[in-house]
Amino acid sequence: MLRTINFMGVRNIAFGVTALLTVLALFSWFHKGLNYGLDFTGGTLIELTYEKPADVTLVRDELVKAGYHEAVVQSFGATTDLLVRMPGEDPQLGHQVAEALQKVGGDNPASVKRVEFVGPQVGEELRDQGGLGMLMALVGIMIYLAFRFQWKFGVGAIVSLIHDVIVTVGILAYFQITFDLTVLAAVLAIIGYSLNDTIVVFDRVRENFRVLRKATLIENINISTTQTLLRTMATSISTLLAIAALMIFGGDNLWGFSLALFIGVLAGTYSSIYIANVVLIWLNLNSEDLIPPAATDKEVDDRP
Repeated sequence: MLRTINFMGVRNIAFGVTALLTVLALFSWFHKGLNYGLDFTGGTLIELTYEKPADVTLVRDELVKAGYHEAVVQSFGATTDLLVRMPGEDPQLGHQVAEALQKVGGDNPASVKRVEFVGPQVGEELRDQGGLGMLMALVGIMIYLAFRFQWKFGVGAIVSLIHDVIVTVGILAYFQITFDLTVLAAVLAIIGYSLNDTIVVFDRVRENFRVLRKATLIENINISTTQTLLRTMATSISTLLAIAALMIFGGDNLWGFSLALFIGVLAGTYSSIYIANVVLIWLNLNSEDLIPPAATDKEVDDRP
C-alpha cells in the first residue's frame, strides 16, 4: 500500500513561497514590462527567395553582421523561401536587406518577393484580442468546473491558473524574452495543461469523499494527491523532456515558446498541489457540498 504523503502539512510554507513568487513576478511584469515582438509592435516584413535551400541560422548570422540585430528569420513555405521581420517602416528596407545578403550570399543570392509594413495599431489589436481570449478561456473553465464539480472547485482551479500565468509571464518579463504570438500560444497551452492536472486531483478528491467518509478534508487531499502523484510525475517529466528537446533543437524562433511552456509546466504541477488544493481548504469544502439538492414535495408529486 502506498504511504500517504503529508502534502498539506507544509501548506503554510508553500503559501509563503507562492506569495513571494507572485509578488516578484508582478513587480517584474509591471516594472520591466513585456518585451513585445514585432507581432505586437509592428514593423517591416520581407519575403526572400533563394535559388537553393536557405540556411535560417546562416542568414540570421549574416543579418547580424550587416547590422540588423533585431531581425527575426523564419522558414516560409518552400525551403528556398524565408520570412524576415524587423522594426522599421522604410520602404527601401527590404531591398537594403536583400543587398546585404547578396554581398555575402556567394552562389546562393537572395531576391525580394514582397515587402509589407505591419503598423503598430495591428499589433495593439492582436495584443488586445490575445488578452481577451485568455480571459474568456478562464471564465469558460470556471463555468465548466462549477457545473462539472462544484463552484469551490472552479475557484480553486482559476486561482491556480492565474498563478501559473502570472509566474510564467513575470519570468519572461524579467529576462526580457521576446513576447510574440508563439509565446502567447504557449501561455494558452499552459492553461490547458495545468487545468488537466488539477482536474485529475479534484476528481480523486471528489471520489474519496464517498470512500473515506470519516477522513477530514486535509486527509482526503493528502490521500488523493498521493494516489495521483505517480501519474502527475510521469506526465510532467515526459512533457518537460519533450519541451527540453524543443528548447535545444528548435532554434531561436521557438526558444521563447518552449521556455514559456517549460516554466508553465513546472508552475502548473506545483499549483495543482499547493494552490488549487489549498483554496479548497480555505473555502472549507465538505461532503455536503457534493450532495445534489433534495427534491421538493412538488417535484416528487410531479413525477410520473
